Amino acid sequence: MLRRSVIGGSLAVAVAIGLSACGGSGGGEGDTGSKTVRVTLANHVWTENLKKALPAFESQSGLKVEITQLGEDQLSDQYNVKLNAGSSDLDVMMYRPLQEGKLFAKNKYLADLSDQTKASKDWDFSDFQAGPVEATSYKGKPVGVPIITEREVLYYRKDLLAKAGLTAPPKTLDELKTAAAAVKAADPGVAGFVARTGKSPAVTQFSSYLYSFGGDFDSGGKSAVNSEAAKKAYAFYGGLIKDSGPANVSTDMSWPEAMAIFTQGKAAFYTEADSLYKNATDPAKSKVSDTVGFAPFPAGPAGSKPYNIPSWALGINDASKNKANAWKFIAWATGKEQTLAQQKSGVPSARTSVWANPEGTATYPKDLAEAIAASAKGGVGHDRPQVVKVAQAREIVGQPIVDAITGKEPGASADTANQAFQKFLDDEQK
Repeated sequence: MLRRSVIGGSLAVAVAIGLSACGGSGGGEGDTGSKTVRVTLANHVWTENLKKALPAFESQSGLKVEITQLGEDQLSDQYNVKLNAGSSDLDVMMYRPLQEGKLFAKNKYLADLSDQTKASKDWDFSDFQAGPVEATSYKGKPVGVPIITEREVLYYRKDLLAKAGLTAPPKTLDELKTAAAAVKAADPGVAGFVARTGKSPAVTQFSSYLYSFGGDFDSGGKSAVNSEAAKKAYAFYGGLIKDSGPANVSTDMSWPEAMAIFTQGKAAFYTEADSLYKNATDPAKSKVSDTVGFAPFPAGPAGSKPYNIPSWALGINDASKNKANAWKFIAWATGKEQTLAQQKSGVPSARTSVWANPEGTATYPKDLAEAIAASAKGGVGHDRPQVVKVAQAREIVGQPIVDAITGKEPGASADTANQAFQKFLDDEQK
């Protein structure tokens, strides 16, 4: 998921950056074995960090790297034009696995990386967490390498817990419900719980509730949004906001609005992506920065099953005629050394070894690092339906969330959504 607070995608204007001269052998478009690797990246702190380290890679490898750096919209526009045309002048692509990954893989835009990931022993593909690997695979084969990850965790106010007589953050969803009610009873001016409420934005955060109740959006092409587990999850999430949420809560909140309520001191509990944590801990952005705590996503009937997803990944254009050198770049950019450097600067990675390294967690609050480690173990590799037309699917499966918040019968809403989502899935298979 693109985080505009970090990436600034909406502000970006396409910037082509020639990091070094394009001379040397094989510099022409599409030349086999070209020493110039053409890399398209999103505006992100990950990209800025990589650019600083790039001269050392060029010196060691003898390759020249041409980077085209684009904002989110421009990136999508370029891919739509060039990939549809079968262009070979893209070698390495930074892409969003859960937004366009299935479309790219289905259309054979992404090269199969099975041989590369198996051959690179020192690079160590087994070091990557299962959830992100699942999200960057297609039909069991790796087509991307995850570079930036996020999970859902519990944000909470330590002072409000103490005021309500609670000694520790809730470990289960039932405990969360009880604690949220207790906080609101202790101070009616403060919400016990806040989270995203918008039909589409809420889907990703609702997903962890769905999985923890034992459900999923679909199974083998069959819609599952009206399973008993899904109905209970919809009722729980919507009911938690309706009963313990802010007064007169709107049903169009995404993360900026929900985060603002939390950071203004108006809510005790908030489930959200860990990648946004600095919004809550930075005194310049948060009135409650010194009282914020973090905990693993609370367990439901099926356990604690938050999403653990890659928001961005690197892949190789299947039409590229320079795949060998494209992989050399990816192997370096996603290797242990470079990944550790990225994470030390605040970019959460998909490598288990980096999270296990004290250097890799030194810049994170201790309780957040522990919550992330717990989330990574049982995390699910998707936070939305795994389809080609993601935006349309989110609108369908998100409707029962809104209905539950507004007091409508979530079971009936889930039945209606199930019919619509099944038709959607059937249409995608045609």
